Amino acid sequence: MVDLSTTIAGAHLDNVFFNASGVWCQHEEELQALLESGSGSLITKSATYEHREGNPSPRYLPLPSGIGSINSMGLPNEGYEYYLNYARKFDYTHAKPLFISLSGLSLADNVKMVEAFVQANLPCILEVNFSCPNVPGKPQLGYDIDAMDAALATLAPLIKKPFGIKLPPYFDIAHFDQVAAVVNKYDNLAYVTCINSVGNGLAIDLDTETALIKPKDGFGGLGGLMVLNTALANVNAFYRRLPGKQVIGVGGVVSGKEAFLHILAGASAVQIGTQLKEEGPAMFDRIKKELTEIMEKKGYKSVEEFRGKVKTL
Repeated sequence: MVDLSTTIAGAHLDNVFFNASGVWCQHEEELQALLESGSGSLITKSATYEHREGNPSPRYLPLPSGIGSINSMGLPNEGYEYYLNYARKFDYTHAKPLFISLSGLSLADNVKMVEAFVQANLPCILEVNFSCPNVPGKPQLGYDIDAMDAALATLAPLIKKPFGIKLPPYFDIAHFDQVAAVVNKYDNLAYVTCINSVGNGLAIDLDTETALIKPKDGFGGLGGLMVLNTALANVNAFYRRLPGKQVIGVGGVVSGKEAFLHILAGASAVQIGTQLKEEGPAMFDRIKKELTEIMEKKGYKSVEEFRGKVKTL
């Protein structure tokens, strides 16, 4: 038998898989579908302080030949109180832990949302999204190292319990070092989730000579298979630089093969976005089966046996 279980921030997951925040998780019926699926956990849509409609459509499209997707969603969500109420009535005796994603448009908003969840004293795990590339006029906090440090200095003591942060992709070794130095300062910052979409791609239709999505003159975040190698690099870079902490890998997973590679690079869990959006929650059973078959073929009994064991030349 192959063991796909893992532990994130002290919470047990029966298997390593869950949704990437933003996909299949805005409304309760979607979250219920994740609970009923083969995923090991679930995370809510990144919540802002107030309800947001998000950007005008079309704002998400799959790209040809299965290479991935482009989106500029603009953080559509129901407002943090919706997800707080969901967390209050969540059945924590269920086999799946609940992760809550918070993405305030300001530090003050994040503080208010964190305080509300702390006051509620629930067993859910908070994840603060420092990578919100699709809000016009707003820079990503994840690309402002000093601002990220200042935000964590405020939020980590408030949260007290183990929590995580969602990071954008980094492309420079110096940035891996700088971000890791900040993350390592905060003991209860238990994990990082990487990567969010690769920002500001542009997809153009050859026939109409028109951008494929409407917001931001067609600029949007890239996801799916084409970002796999960037995601693997970020997972491995932070796995190496964050001793005692964990990495949740996300980006480019379409089958068990990519999931295996994420774990080999150092991921303690694997989130899936574009493929979940295109295939639906039944996808989790397929990918679990494919990962199990790869592990059986290689003789691995658990994900712990090969996590972070990628060889270099």
